[in-house]
Amino acid sequence: MPSAHKKAGHAIRTPRMLAFAAKLTGGAELAGERKTLVIVGATASGKSAAALEIAERISGEIVSVDSMQVYRAMDIGTAKPTAAEQARAKHHLIDLVDPNESFTVAKFVELADELIGKESAPLVITGGTPLYYKSLFEGLFEGPGADEAVRSRLREQTNEVLRDRLLEVDPAAAARIHVNDHKRLIRALEVFELTGKPISSFQTEWASGLLRHDAVWIGLSWDREILNRRINARAKLMIEAGWLDETRSILDRFGAFSPTASEATGYRELVEVIRGRQSLIDAIEQIKIATRQLARRQMKWLRRWPQIKWIAGDRPLDEIVNEILAIYAASDPTMSRT
Repeated sequence: MPSAHKKAGHAIRTPRMLAFAAKLTGGAELAGERKTLVIVGATASGKSAAALEIAERISGEIVSVDSMQVYRAMDIGTAKPTAAEQARAKHHLIDLVDPNESFTVAKFVELADELIGKESAPLVITGGTPLYYKSLFEGLFEGPGADEAVRSRLREQTNEVLRDRLLEVDPAAAARIHVNDHKRLIRALEVFELTGKPISSFQTEWASGLLRHDAVWIGLSWDREILNRRINARAKLMIEAGWLDETRSILDRFGAFSPTASEATGYRELVEVIRGRQSLIDAIEQIKIATRQLARRQMKWLRRWPQIKWIAGDRPLDEIVNEILAIYAASDPTMSRT
């Protein structure tokens, strides 16, 4: 099977697309005008594969928008790009901290802003953390900083208890946050306890609709049942690839996951297996359920953003990539001078 870069000349075949490819690879003088390309979708939607193929074709670099791929050694469970994939295109904002360290959205925005400001190469932004996208493109949520004492106390409560409490103090937030979204339930209650104001009041002020960076947004859309089958199959493959051993190795090396790293889907369940508190079969089923719930939450977030142009994801990769490149080329302001 020929490599992706050998197929690129065949895939980009119209004069307009040839001109676009030449512009993207031709020099830094266009850096100030080039738009960033953002590819979004639910987990297991194929966005990473599309981003990698596109980055390779246009001599671009990939910016990861994934709150868990920032952790070193958490490779299989976060579907982090392999060494071979990283050799095809440079990847940014992965492997930044150890699993026993915390990482904040503010730090992500700082690093991503710096990358986008340089624009030394076309940037393809992709990943599965909607809050990171929202903070990068709309600005950081101006709520209070984290209070570990409050969070530690709230983590001891079940999701149902947290949800009932949030319904009392902030019904608007409770209506948006799923009962299984432990992290967001805790954050909403933390904000209320620290400020006496519901998090929804801050978020109303936050949602200005103004974007901090110019970008072309593409979303990969899937039928839910088909996507669920892909998620289930991927969970099985990740276990077969050594996810349980990876988790055991992390515990041996680092002692424990940090509070933020422990939010990664699947690792908590596998830690329970390692501790002898549940079977691997049960853990796999829980991981599939949690990942399907994550995909639904991701899509609920993403569907709110009118700037995203949605295209069908259940097609051959070349077909998806060619459509994205055509949309990207049509949006490039320098194309009128070709």
